[in-house]
Order: sequence, then structure tokens, then C-alpha cells
Amino acid sequence: MVNKTKKILIINTTYRELGGEDINILEEINFLKEFYEVDYLEFQNKKKLKFRDLFYFLSLNNLESNRKLQKKLDKFKPDLVYVNNTWFKGNLGLFQILKQNEIKTILKIHNFRYECTRFLTSKGHLKGGDICKMCGRTFKPYSILNKYFADSYLKSFAILRYGYKYINVLKNYPIHIFVLNAFHKNYLVSLGISEDKISVSYNPINFDLEIRNKSYNQSNYITYAGRISDEKGLSELLRTWTSSGMEKIKLKIVGDGSLLDSLRAEYKDTNIEFLGEKSQEETQIIIKNSLAVVTATKMFEGQPRLLCEASSYGVPSIFPKFGGLQEYFPTDYSLSFQQFNYEDLKNKINLLRNNKVVNKNGLEAYSFLKSKIQKDILKKNFDRVLNIEK
Repeated sequence: MVNKTKKILIINTTYRELGGEDINILEEINFLKEFYEVDYLEFQNKKKLKFRDLFYFLSLNNLESNRKLQKKLDKFKPDLVYVNNTWFKGNLGLFQILKQNEIKTILKIHNFRYECTRFLTSKGHLKGGDICKMCGRTFKPYSILNKYFADSYLKSFAILRYGYKYINVLKNYPIHIFVLNAFHKNYLVSLGISEDKISVSYNPINFDLEIRNKSYNQSNYITYAGRISDEKGLSELLRTWTSSGMEKIKLKIVGDGSLLDSLRAEYKDTNIEFLGEKSQEETQIIIKNSLAVVTATKMFEGQPRLLCEASSYGVPSIFPKFGGLQEYFPTDYSLSFQQFNYEDLKNKINLLRNNKVVNKNGLEAYSFLKSKIQKDILKKNFDRVLNIEK
């Protein structure tokens, strides 16, 4: 039953470049509007900081953003505030205002990067390993300080203070926390955050009503869509692809990032096609008509947009068994590979030669995800916090 007497205010600080998290939030706004009265408060990080922005940046208390929130609360009078990204323009001072106003609050955590900013030293950040599973940062010899932003000690110092205070908010403030898989929930519990404060709540998905149930030999490419960067495993993916012998099938790379130019030059005479940045609509069409999609990410992920969009069309995914990724697929899914085992990745790529394997995994991925992510289940997560139903 629709209960539009309840009001939800959604807060988000957008990234400088539109990415998967921001798109997910916009889609969730549309979902929530079906059931509640919804308003949206957005903060934006500008490329150039003014003097007062620099002061707010270092103090982690943005008085301008805080005033905007209080003004919105006074006017809209929400029953619930739903907070997403707060770095840095949104700022952590928002939670103090919400606490003072005694407003029910949900914080949705989309990734694990808060864990990368809890440590002052590089060793603490990487936990003694060669790579950070949260952000993909690799070990650098003689690196002592945790320089999170490679181009700035000042920004790195600010975000380390932010990360320390962020964990304090999670532990001690009267908020409920949404995460995107059970793996992430268990991780937060291991940090000392009460399990009672945490719920798994997925991003809503629009499932294609005309799922393809046909021979996939009409498609002559597979797709990677996302950041073209080291932490996404692009170099390893492309090396594995070129050794797989899939001459008649193209690998289409959609997106932009630090490795785009160098990889494009390195693989210019291969069956790898770099499409650059595409609109959300263009990317969806490319994914829908793919033989499959693939990722070799080195990081713990939240809810993988590429893989879930593919499943919503009945398109299978090749992905590493890592973190919470497996939770979005059946337990016997045959196209997942052992993380960092690129021979196993090559074997999974070669399975795409068999149309029966492709069809079977695509249909199973569609059915599994559709049963897992349903509107009434997602709505109940919000109703429980609103105390509409117990």
C-alpha cells in the first residue's frame, strides 16, 4: 500500500564525473517516489576551492552545507533523512544536525573506501599486503604515510581525519546503515559496529520485460563498462583476453580513466575496441546486445552496476569470486573465476564459445537477481526504519 503521507529527504554529494553510484541514487529517488513524498538535497564538489571552501575542507564542518540542510528540514519536515555520499562538501556535520533535530536517519554505504582512510600509515592502509582490496592501491617501496590522494598531502591529511570521524559516526550516532550485500554487513560488524544498526538493502533495478531467450551467436562481442584504471584490473583483463584466442569475438571497452590512452595505444591492432565515455542509455544498449560482460576488478565492490544491468537483460557475466560479488548470482554459477587467477579467467572466457553455456548462465542470472531484488522487499527496509511495519 502506498503511504505518501511519509516524507523522505535524500542527501548526496555528487562526484565530479557522473558515475555508477550517482546514477544508482537518481534511480532510487524515482523508486522511492512511487511510495513516499520525496525531496532531494544535493551538494557538489567543485574543481577549484574558494578560501572558505578550503577552511571547510580542513575543518570537516561545512557551515554553508549545514545551513542548507537546516533550511530544508524546516521547510520540508521529513520523517526520514536518507544520506548517501558526504565527502567532502556534504560534510560529517550533517549528522550532528540530524541528531539535534531527532530525525530518523539512514546512511547508505556504497563502497569500502572509508576503510582506506582509517590509517595514518601506508602499511596500515594496505594491511601489510601488496594491494588494498578496498580501493586497489598498490604497495610502493619506502612509502610510510598513507597518501590517499597521490597529488596532495593536504587532501590526504583531510580525508584521513574524515575517515577517523566517519567510523565514529557509524558506531555512535543514532543512524541506521544500509549496505549492498551481506559481506559488507559482516565487515562492518567486525569493525565493532552493532549488527542491529545494519541492513542489506539493494539498489532497485528495472528488469527487461523482453529478456532474450535465443541463440547468442547473433552477438559478436563482450563488454567491459566502467573506470579504465588499475584497480579495475583492466591491464590484466586485456592481457588475458589477447591470450584467449577469441579472434572472432570483440572485447568492447566502455568508459574513461587514467589507463585509457596507454591501453588504447598498446592494443590498437587487436580485436579490442575502446569506445570511450558513453551515455547511460548508449551503455545500456551495448550491454543488452552483448554476448556477455566481464570484469577483473581487484576491489571489494558494493552492488556491481555492470553485472546487475547485464543480469537484468539475461546477459551473463564473468567476474571474480571476491567480496560480495557472488551474492548477486546463483551458487552454482559457472562463469565466475578465482580472484587474481588469470588462467581461470581465460578458461571462463573460452566457455563463451558454447552457446548453451551462455544461454544457461544468462537466464539463471536473470531469474536469481529478479527474485532477490523486488520492490516490495526494498520498500519494507524503509518502512521498518519509519516504523510503518515491524
